[in-house]
Amino acid sequence: MSVNKPRGNTQRAKGEEGVRPGFHLSLDWDSIFSSPKSTLAWGIFFLMTGIILEVSFLSYIVTGLADQSVVDAFGQESIRDAGRQTRNFLGVVGATFSHIFVYRWFGVGALLLPIVPILAGWKIAFGKELLPLTRATKEVVFYILWVSALMGYIVLMSNTENTLSFVSGGIGYMINVWLFDWLKWGSILPIIFALFVFAVYFYDAKNLLDKWQTKPEKEEEPEIAVAGNPATIVTEEQGTDVESKPEPVKEIEYVSVVNDTYDDDVVPETEESKEEEEPVIQNNSHVLEVINKEEVSKLAVTPVITPFVATQVNGSNVDVELELEVADALTPKDAVEIPDDEDVNASILREFGQYDPMLDLPSYQFPTYNLLSDVIDNQHEKVTQEELESNKTKIVETLGSYGINISKIKATIGPTVTLYEIIPEAGVRISKIKNLEGDIALSLAALGIRIIAPMPGRGTIGIEVPNKNRETVFIRSVLMNERFQKSTYDLPIVLGKTISNEIHIADLAKMPHLLMAGATGQGKSVGLNVILASLIYKKHPAELKFVLVDPKKVELTLFNKLERHFLAKLPNADEAIITDTKKVIFTLNSLCIEMDSRYDLLKEAAVRNLKEYNAKFAQRRLNPEKGHRFLPYIVLVIDELADLMMTAGKEVETPIARLAQLARAVGIHLVVATQRPSVKVITGLIKANFPARLSFRVTSSIDSRTILDMGGAEQLVGQGDMLLAINSEVIRLQCPFIDTREIEDVCEFIGGQRGYDEAYALPEYEGDEGSESRSEVNTDDFDGLLPEAARLIVTHQQGSTSLIQRKMKLGYNRAGRIMDQLELIGVVGPFTGSKARDVMFHDLNGVDDHMRSMGISG
Repeated sequence: MSVNKPRGNTQRAKGEEGVRPGFHLSLDWDSIFSSPKSTLAWGIFFLMTGIILEVSFLSYIVTGLADQSVVDAFGQESIRDAGRQTRNFLGVVGATFSHIFVYRWFGVGALLLPIVPILAGWKIAFGKELLPLTRATKEVVFYILWVSALMGYIVLMSNTENTLSFVSGGIGYMINVWLFDWLKWGSILPIIFALFVFAVYFYDAKNLLDKWQTKPEKEEEPEIAVAGNPATIVTEEQGTDVESKPEPVKEIEYVSVVNDTYDDDVVPETEESKEEEEPVIQNNSHVLEVINKEEVSKLAVTPVITPFVATQVNGSNVDVELELEVADALTPKDAVEIPDDEDVNASILREFGQYDPMLDLPSYQFPTYNLLSDVIDNQHEKVTQEELESNKTKIVETLGSYGINISKIKATIGPTVTLYEIIPEAGVRISKIKNLEGDIALSLAALGIRIIAPMPGRGTIGIEVPNKNRETVFIRSVLMNERFQKSTYDLPIVLGKTISNEIHIADLAKMPHLLMAGATGQGKSVGLNVILASLIYKKHPAELKFVLVDPKKVELTLFNKLERHFLAKLPNADEAIITDTKKVIFTLNSLCIEMDSRYDLLKEAAVRNLKEYNAKFAQRRLNPEKGHRFLPYIVLVIDELADLMMTAGKEVETPIARLAQLARAVGIHLVVATQRPSVKVITGLIKANFPARLSFRVTSSIDSRTILDMGGAEQLVGQGDMLLAINSEVIRLQCPFIDTREIEDVCEFIGGQRGYDEAYALPEYEGDEGSESRSEVNTDDFDGLLPEAARLIVTHQQGSTSLIQRKMKLGYNRAGRIMDQLELIGVVGPFTGSKARDVMFHDLNGVDDHMRSMGISG
């Protein structure tokens, strides 16, 4: 099992894959591009490129359009003939480049273009910058466009486009043609305004103007004060000669000492005293004010400084020997200390600002709502007043026929069902009304009703009656809702509309996992698509990654176009959508490795969850050189769990249960769906870690209790009608509808944008050694009854040797050997003492396929 490697914002680098053992590259690419010889060669190459371009452009401007016909006919005649006709100093190459950059694009502004390769070549070849390369490049780009636009204005206004069109170039001329349609002669105004804006932002013209208007006052010399000594030392700043005028302080005159000139009576300074002459000592003060930090560091490490300096006091020369105790002079306010990590992080934060992961894809655009179908508001589908009154009358009459009188009844119309809340008279038992569910459904001629007795927190009894004409909830209407737009959830998902027609939004990060179930055709796949669409419309690709598992191979394939934006996969995997069972096992175990590595990072960062970790990383309080990186949320989506449990069993159940138990804090969340909510699929280990369950219509009340721990899902009307159970609270919702075409349009919109180089790389997982050894097992010596024993074990879900003895009428020794062989091929787990062995398969088809893959038939 390999260890996960740290990754940066740009995902897994190709260079991390390494070189296979026994395979050696014949070329040392690093030495080719980084050796001194190569550096010099590349530098000269860029210098020559810049010079060639400059000479070509100058020659083209001098010769005008003389080479136009040669360039137009290029390719129709030989290069030799074209070269003879060309008047450009650099022949066909110079004429071609000049035609493109000068005539077609930038005009005389193209003369500035060669500055960039010349500066770059000089820096590469000689290691020095003639001008700051980055700043110069920005200036060159702007002035090329600006000069082209200015020349275009001159050419257009002077009506000389037939003779001087090459002066402005095609771009400058077209800009002015467009501006002229709007502003006529006033098109010069936006050109001048562009120069003004560039000067303000690039050269910070406002600050320069402020400095010019405000005359700086006379700078005071830096001073260091020593108590009880009237002598003051005034010295130069950074080796320059500074002459300061004497200032009267309490009848004491101070005269500065200058390096190069001395009075006859002044003793010249020595080299040792010269080094320690930077501070200025002021009388009767314990405050140390220092400008040069390097001098402060010298003082901090020198216990006693005894400079010998000549000064002049009241016209007489006095040799003053000062003994400066640094510990006494430095106050806590000004004391120099070695900065700790917090100070370093604070300075980095001030310089660079907070880290923004979205800058990896700065041009990414969120999908627009125009990609989704318009809301169709059909008034005839609404519940009519006659239908409401008729249902109320029938409910009251049905209950009255059984001696149950109603004191009050209230109706709430929803998109799928209408909720009738009744308040029975005193003395009526709730269980009596609950038992009349079938009778009420018969009187209303409804597809199926659901009685909620009592309604939580309301003191009423609810009767949900399906509407005759259902209202379709379109996904565009819910995603454009203000509640979703302003949602601050970490992972907001829209689940649908409630009975009171309110949008229900949940936070997947707090669920923290979602278990979905529903019979075929009841809206389960549409619900998964709605969840994915909600997250895509709300989150940036840098913040969220999907791991999509689709055993049916057709439900999630449309999201393949999001591979370089939102999807995560195993290294070297062919497709990001996982359909093969073996790759599903590897992916789940890879996510477990990712989870463990994230917990290690959280431990080193001293935080408790992913949100705190990313906030700390954004504040630049974590060092990327120590393996820290921005961690996106990962959402694992499994479309059909039942198929995986049939074919893999424990190999799938164990990593899913482990992720469900631990992955919440590190930002890994699961959305698992199945159409068979049986106890063999939704085992107790999985179910215990999924507090949020969502059920579409199921076929029986047993399935409803399996998924929701209560009945009611069998009474749903289908087509997106569902029950959501979170923290013992059950809500009935109508799932929004999203069409296949809408998914295609959204995925094409995102997939057509610039993405990462590859999908988000999960840690490598190569499987256990045990599974490899089982694939190499010699099956020739296996017992002939092994296949029959395997089917017996899977049918009874009991890995017991005594079961094989009783059912197959075998002796203990032979049954024990068969059990060992079953463990060897992976049908049962290892020996666990007195307890029965774990059975790794839950379905006969799955174990038969496994044995055929092992070469065992029978």
